Amino acid sequence: MRLTRRAVTGLLGTLAAAALTLSGTTSAQAAQMAPPTTSQSPSQAAGSPQLLAKLTHAQATAKFRAAGITWTSSGGCSDRNNPTCTSFDGLRSATADGAITLKRASGCAVRLTGGTETGHASGTYSHWNGYKLDMSLSSCLTNYITGTFTSIGGSKWKSASGNIYYRESNHWDVTYYNCGGC
Repeated sequence: MRLTRRAVTGLLGTLAAAALTLSGTTSAQAAQMAPPTTSQSPSQAAGSPQLLAKLTHAQATAKFRAAGITWTSSGGCSDRNNPTCTSFDGLRSATADGAITLKRASGCAVRLTGGTETGHASGTYSHWNGYKLDMSLSSCLTNYITGTFTSIGGSKWKSASGNIYYRESNHWDVTYYNCGGC
């Protein structure tokens, strides 16, 4: 059996969650580490199959940590239902992989400031639904995004893979329709 890179990435997230469970996490934390569920992306709807999954917070942070991506929370928490927290619970695997692809391609530090927590705008391709991440502004990241991707107006840039990078006043608001070529 030949596994795709996406399948291996999903399995690694599940293995990381299992390792945390074996290392003595509480039963409440372990309950949050159930295997990811599948979902459909715009590229699947267009006929391009992709393995997509929803991650737990522990699975997503394990992936980010392994890739050298950092995150911060103004409230110092990860409760998805608290708008001052930064949560990755319910983040699409392709969204996490998109951030990792951006970090590797750009060579820039990536610091996440927003994930799937409540308090963001609603919609199909929203933070809550796992499509969006907020990233701290940095000259490295800004120069890469504005120098590599196509400006589509309104402080927005579109990557070749179709992901949208929107520069807001104090962060990048990124919509990942796919993993950006992972």
